[in-house]
Amino acid sequence: MIFTAFCALALTGAAPAQPRRIVSLNTCADQYVLALADPAQIAALSPYGHDPELSAAVGRARAFRTLKRPAEEVLAIRPDLLIGFPSGGSVVGAPPGRWRTLGLASADSYAMILTQIRQVAAAVGHPERGEAMIAGMNRDLAALPRPKRRGVAAYYQRRGYMTGTGTLVDDLMQRVGLINLARRLGKPALSQLSLEEMIAARPDWLIVETGSEKVVDQGTEMLHHPILRAIPRIRVPQAWTVCGGPAYVEAARGIAAQLDGAAHKGTAQLDGAVHQGTAQLDGAARKGTAQRKGAARVNAAPRH
Repeated sequence: MIFTAFCALALTGAAPAQPRRIVSLNTCADQYVLALADPAQIAALSPYGHDPELSAAVGRARAFRTLKRPAEEVLAIRPDLLIGFPSGGSVVGAPPGRWRTLGLASADSYAMILTQIRQVAAAVGHPERGEAMIAGMNRDLAALPRPKRRGVAAYYQRRGYMTGTGTLVDDLMQRVGLINLARRLGKPALSQLSLEEMIAARPDWLIVETGSEKVVDQGTEMLHHPILRAIPRIRVPQAWTVCGGPAYVEAARGIAAQLDGAAHKGTAQLDGAVHQGTAQLDGAARKGTAQRKGAARVNAAPRH
């Protein structure tokens, strides 16, 4: 009976029924589900849904349960839609069974994010929300300031790992007018660059994750080596770049704002130096005039 009904839907082109128990098995999928589904539709989120280091939507996510033992809990919840990382004809973490699933691969570009928004919006039964979200993101990105100061940047991570081409980070850099150092060096999506190699490459910026600001192990200690202190830093939360989704706009906005702020700071410093230099020249000129007048008075005085 169920199979016959499914075939009928396929033949008529009708959309599947709006799911009432959605389970997300992936932190990146969480963020799409939270943005596009009704709260009442969400049965559970991924195990790391409440982790602020990984989820850019942790504020919303805290209102929902997260899975502790995904396979067992999925069987108990019996969802009518599972969303996660694709694996064959199913998604990673799904227990054996005939589940309706939607697989979402890691988004490596803004174009891929837009595709996934439409996929999830359709799957949860709210395609119009997907289009509204896309329109809002396009509008926000178009309104980003054009940074006056750009240059070459390296997305440098713990243990010297550098994010390269064909990645969401690379896409973000191009979005704000930066050149990815990895692209210039011909590096793949992920590579390691030693401190010596980084200094020799002389990037204008280091983009680092905010979580690496404290030394917690040898991996993060490397990012605090004195040899790197002269390179200006752009700080971005890991949760903004580890997944595609609405956080892409926040990441682009954050990077652009820091570039713009650095440009204004540099202009202010330059103006200050000019004013200081002018004041010093004026002072020197006044001092020279006073010295010449004093010498003239001495020469004019009677000799004994």
